[in-house]
Amino acid sequence: MDKPNRMTVDLSPYPDLVVIYLGMRVNAAPRGVRTLLSYWPKIKASVKAAPDGLLLHENLQYSLLPPHLGMRQYWRDFDSLERWAHDLPHKAWWRAYLRDRGGTGFWHETYFRDGAVESVFIDMPPFGLTKFGAAEPARGSLFSARRRLGLKQGAEPAPVVTEEALYRP
Repeated sequence: MDKPNRMTVDLSPYPDLVVIYLGMRVNAAPRGVRTLLSYWPKIKASVKAAPDGLLLHENLQYSLLPPHLGMRQYWRDFDSLERWAHDLPHKAWWRAYLRDRGGTGFWHETYFRDGAVESVFIDMPPFGLTKFGAAEPARGSLFSARRRLGLKQGAEPAPVVTEEALYRP
């Protein structure tokens, strides 16, 4: 009988490794399909630019109906991921998306080697962590990833969109 080629990975060179799963789901077609498809060329170009700290990017498909696409990214550390998220082009995408979600929902779940996890879900039905964990508003101390993780706030970059601006009537 053929023996399996069982492997593992030495992650010791990456003590602060971060894995983030992201997804965008169509909530209202055809508008949501256009929105979803409009982001793929932008993401592809961004990955091709090789942002500092991005180790690997993989595209994922969560469902065909409704269309729900996403990605998994491996980052050297949270600071690299956070720096990229608060800089162009991501900053511009995030601002535009929060102004008009274009018939889609968005989410991310971020996992850390030390066991910490943080997430955010926008206009999503129960999915991922929210299928078994208690979902609560991402407001106040839960507004930013850094604060959801309980990390030192002094090092936190200015938000792309402030909580006050996002929820202003």
